[in-house]
Amino acid sequence: MLDREGFRPNVGIVLLNQRNQVFWGKRIRTHSWQFPQGGIKYGESPEQAMFRELHEEVGLFPEHVRILARTRDWLRYEVPEHFIRRDARGHYRGQKQIWFLLQLTGRDTDMNLRASTHPEFDAWRWHDYWVPLEVVIEFKRDVYQMALTELARFLPPRPSGHVNRFLRSGMRARRDMCEGNEDGFEAHPHEAHGADAGELTREEPELLVAKLSGSV
Repeated sequence: MLDREGFRPNVGIVLLNQRNQVFWGKRIRTHSWQFPQGGIKYGESPEQAMFRELHEEVGLFPEHVRILARTRDWLRYEVPEHFIRRDARGHYRGQKQIWFLLQLTGRDTDMNLRASTHPEFDAWRWHDYWVPLEVVIEFKRDVYQMALTELARFLPPRPSGHVNRFLRSGMRARRDMCEGNEDGFEAHPHEAHGADAGELTREEPELLVAKLSGSV
């Protein structure tokens, strides 16, 4: 379902834990990390689509979260032509997204990356709110920055001693870490180092940092 300008309606999800850290998912069989997101189906409201995608990608139900805020308007990004399926070129331009900020009221163990028969992620971790944009595929970075900036004013008070930092240049990412298989894109698969395709795990922070820095 595209609008007149060629953008597909979509929702993005920023999920917080009690320390204001965000859920950070690794796309299955790639080194690309991102927030949960997905298309809005015909007849769905953005909120309905958000709850459906939250369950399909993360395994959570509405009773596991609390909505803190959403972006006021659509945030758009265009997709480079070489990522678009050949039969969609000339019609599909990219995504327009409504972003939701959610607070996890359940537990980490409520998450289930296998809730769908077609999982999006094979690992996850909690990360500081201001995620390193270098590990986000390039054409999504501006939307991530706009969404995080608009939603930041709705963050709950932070626990004492916790500091959020905007890590734009804190990590170096290889090109292949930013290649994913977006809905409507041609596939560019990369096998995850040290992880079986059927293994859905929580990524330990120390191992993640080592992978991103290229030391493993």
